[in-house]
Amino acid sequence: MVLLTTACRTDEMVIPSEYDRLPIAPTPHCNPIGMYVLNEGNMGSNKASIDYVDFENGLYARNLYAERNPSVIKELGDVGNDLQIYGSKLYAVLNSSHKVEVMDARTLVRIGQIDIPNCRYINFHEGNAYVTSYVGPIAIDPNAQPGAVYRVDTTDLSITGRCAVGYQPEELVITDGRIYVANSGGYRKPNYDNTVSVIDLATMKQIQKIAVAPNLHRVRQDAYGRLWVSSRGDEASIPSRLIVLDHKESSSREMVVTDTLDIPCSDMCIVGDSLYFYSLAWSDKLERNVVSYGIINVRTKELVTDNFITDGTETAIEKPYGIAVNPSNGDIYVTDGKNYVSSGTVHCYNREGVRQWSMRAGDIPAHMVFLNREGQ
Repeated sequence: MVLLTTACRTDEMVIPSEYDRLPIAPTPHCNPIGMYVLNEGNMGSNKASIDYVDFENGLYARNLYAERNPSVIKELGDVGNDLQIYGSKLYAVLNSSHKVEVMDARTLVRIGQIDIPNCRYINFHEGNAYVTSYVGPIAIDPNAQPGAVYRVDTTDLSITGRCAVGYQPEELVITDGRIYVANSGGYRKPNYDNTVSVIDLATMKQIQKIAVAPNLHRVRQDAYGRLWVSSRGDEASIPSRLIVLDHKESSSREMVVTDTLDIPCSDMCIVGDSLYFYSLAWSDKLERNVVSYGIINVRTKELVTDNFITDGTETAIEKPYGIAVNPSNGDIYVTDGKNYVSSGTVHCYNREGVRQWSMRAGDIPAHMVFLNREGQ
């Protein structure tokens, strides 16, 4: 396949990728056909990289971007913060490089870049990309300025709109003609933001702020139209929690907080009625990090399990840093950032929570996105 073919170049040095065979049988004709992994790389090291898990051929490929784009100065960039596919393009958000790198989703060949200061996360709707941005410089500052959401035309990669939101905005969800943005206020610690900004898509104007909880981060939508928002708390008296937003009334577009679950959450993904999450939270009482790998039934809002890893191998994970679930077969992927300065690991578990394989990744593997077969 094109993605796994190394081009022969004589005019410039090509940084080789590394390929390892997965210890499982290849699955030809599967969909999705593979999964990209964005390795963040430690800030200032300029070591963000992209790996690829090839389900069809049973291979794990490391550092593909550098090989496919040997003429790009500084390679992918500094601190990979998000990775998404929209249409035929793959978008990597590079926080400290202040850009969104745009590539062909099947070859990883560079198409261009979008310059956005201190960019964080990306989502898409009807031909446009929407990117959250801290706007200001990367620094803890009690007077840090509010952030923004930028609108980008995915055809020519031009910025076509901008809307100011809360302080240090993180993830965003687009639904029902509105954008919901989780504001963290992380630079203003300990005076965190505690709101979700609501933007009208048509006008790109902020029309509401919903008070939720301090230091918001993740936001996902379930099949019932509800939003699940994670709060990291204030690292003092308020712990990490999951908050549910739902429509105020069945006929209303207005969202309100309906439930607060005393469940810490660092990252999450929703497949069907199951919300998979992991948490890495410090316990003052135990004087150590407490880790959980849980599943919540989004329909009932009940915790199904606080450890979906059933074979005891969770002890091999030093610092969980990312999670994804294959919607076709239920495989669960958990990344391990380890010490944040050396190679991390991608672990694959089946739907029963039994580890299938573990592979060395780049530095701080964090963000994963599945690549579907063309036309599907």
